[in-house]
Amino acid sequence: MVDTSSRTGTPATYDTDVVVIGGGPAGCAAARMAASVGMRSVLIEPDVLCRNLYRIPALNNVLGGYTSGPQLADSITTELHRTELCRLELGRHVTELRADEAHVTVVVDSADRITAPYAVVATGVGPLQPCDVAWITAPDGLTLPPLWQAEADDAEGRTLLVLGGDRPIGTFLRAHPTIDTRLLVAYPEADAYKVEEVRDDSRVRLLPVEHLTLARRDGTAITAEAVGQDGERQTVTADAAYLSIGNAPTAPPGDLIRSADGYCLPADQHPRLIVAGDLRSARFQRIMTALGSGSEAALHAYYAARDLLARG
Repeated sequence: MVDTSSRTGTPATYDTDVVVIGGGPAGCAAARMAASVGMRSVLIEPDVLCRNLYRIPALNNVLGGYTSGPQLADSITTELHRTELCRLELGRHVTELRADEAHVTVVVDSADRITAPYAVVATGVGPLQPCDVAWITAPDGLTLPPLWQAEADDAEGRTLLVLGGDRPIGTFLRAHPTIDTRLLVAYPEADAYKVEEVRDDSRVRLLPVEHLTLARRDGTAITAEAVGQDGERQTVTADAAYLSIGNAPTAPPGDLIRSADGYCLPADQHPRLIVAGDLRSARFQRIMTALGSGSEAALHAYYAARDLLARG
């Protein structure tokens, strides 16, 4: 639809009341909250709803009695599919996001355009790769899966080299308390505080490193040369390698303002672009935080559309 208000003086018409970009917990919460206050939404997600949540084997910090990611994801996706005021556009990519004084335009798959007074951007983060951090040297083009994608059957009886000490290591171990797997966790000094929760697990061997050089694969095994924080060198070999380095923001191209670390701080954005969930900051990457953030973002759009923000 075309915004004709500037030419005719008639009220503008839009494709929807709010566009939600991203179908994780924050985006789903935004669409559900929007519907609860009578707002229509279009939710755009290039994969399935709650894709990453389905890969989290154990939960211990969410309300509702959910103990695994798939349980919570099933509940969320079922509710979204039943939400009449939310139109789901799954399997589609946002290629451009623009905002002006009157509205937001979202370009989907380089052709279709969706307009709305506001957009909630909840595209979250994706795993950093070895080439993204200074303490790892890796062969060109090497990409590795994050640890939370490791299947128990594939890990059983094997030695896994885990790059980085981020907290998904603890989640993996809690989800598989009896699995016979050895984790070699190579981590920089900055991650020392993160590995405390797994330090006493007998399946973990901690490798504090100054630098790690990954060799090219020799068959199915993976080899790395580690320089310890004490300067000592050693060669480590594992059956497979996984990432636990951390994440990087995955904001769509367009008018979002990114900080030096790539995150999109809400206070820096155009008034019609509302950032929610993990995309806001590395400090807020928790499921419950994302759900609350998405709900708050939808209410922000609701009150802004009614010019109630200043009076709230």
